Amino acid sequence: MSEQVKREELDQSLKLFIVLSRAHRAINDHVHKFIQQHGLNPTEFAVLELLYHKGRQPLQQIGGKILLASGSITYVIDKLEKKEFLMRVACPNDRRVTYAEITEKGKEMIESMFPSHEQRIHELLSVLTPDEKATTIDLLKKLGHYADGYVPSK
Repeated sequence: MSEQVKREELDQSLKLFIVLSRAHRAINDHVHKFIQQHGLNPTEFAVLELLYHKGRQPLQQIGGKILLASGSITYVIDKLEKKEFLMRVACPNDRRVTYAEITEKGKEMIESMFPSHEQRIHELLSVLTPDEKATTIDLLKKLGHYADGYVPSK
C-alpha cells in the first residue's frame, strides 16, 4: 500500500471520527435541553427511564446499565430520592444489596415527558430513511463491537 493511500485512509478515519462526534453532540444537545426543561439532568433522566422500563434495579448495577461511573450513582440516586422520584429498597435476602425503585411520582414524570422525548428523537433522526437507519444501526454496532474488543498494537 502506498504512502498516499495510507494517508488518505488515515484522513478518512479522522474525518469519520469528527463527523460522528459532531452528529452525536448535536443530537445530544437537543435531547439534553429537552430533559433539562423538565427539571432533570440527563443522568437523572437515564436512571428514571431505566427504572421505569426495567423495574427495580440494584444500585450497584445501575451505573453499568446507563454508562455512568459507580461513584456518581449515589449522588444521582440521592437527588432523585430527594425529589421523591425513586426510593431505596433493601433486599430481603442480602443485606449488602439495595435496590432503586421508581415511585408513582417518578412514573408520572417519565410518562408526562417520554412521549415528547421519543418524538423529538424521531424528528431529529427523520432525515434518514428507514433503510438508512437500519444500515446506520448495523454499521455503528459493528464499529462499537470492534472498539470494545480493540487492543492497541503499540
